[in-house]
Amino acid sequence: MTAIGLSLKVASVAALASLPLGVAVAWLLARRRFPGKALLDALVHLPLVLPPVVMGYALLVMFGTQGPIGAWLHDTFGITLAFRWTGAALACAVMGFPLMVRAIRLSIENVDRRLEQAAATLGAAPWRVFLTVTLPLAWPGLVAGVALAFAKALGEFGATITFVSAIPGETQTLSSAIYGLMQVPGGEAGIWRLAAVSLLISLGALLLSEWLVRRKRSAEDEA
Repeated sequence: MTAIGLSLKVASVAALASLPLGVAVAWLLARRRFPGKALLDALVHLPLVLPPVVMGYALLVMFGTQGPIGAWLHDTFGITLAFRWTGAALACAVMGFPLMVRAIRLSIENVDRRLEQAAATLGAAPWRVFLTVTLPLAWPGLVAGVALAFAKALGEFGATITFVSAIPGETQTLSSAIYGLMQVPGGEAGIWRLAAVSLLISLGALLLSEWLVRRKRSAEDEA
């Protein structure tokens, strides 16, 4: 139960905390042309192609207590990420970020730019056009992006165990708990229980996002 509760907390924080940056990056890639756009796109999708252990090691080097960012956070704000559940959330957010950005980007690209131009013609500032036109119309992509990032975070293993290890009660998530039971004779029953819980939670998150999207579209059609 501790591993399940921790996994839900880590996945929720990872998905919600990365949402503002995910929306900003998705909008930038969908609506702007600038030098280095292809490089930014490649960097965003890098966690999908690199081994998770490599990403976890990179996070440990950068955000560990001796790393450039980790040392600054510790000395300035007293924040330690390595071997803490907050570090697990960071690792999960990094690994789920490409899925979130892709879903939101596709949704923004499908928004009719003529509606945005009409709002701008009526005197709306760019930020107001984004908040009142683009974002509401891209809402299904936001829901899908959060759901995908949550599901990815729930099943993340390589990056988290490299960055924060598997400390019971602190950083031991569902995936690391299953891995730990694999090393214990007679742990098959526990593995199946945790695997079933992981499957139900991930499937529930995806089904909920699909239901919310369909409900939103039905409301728009009735309007």
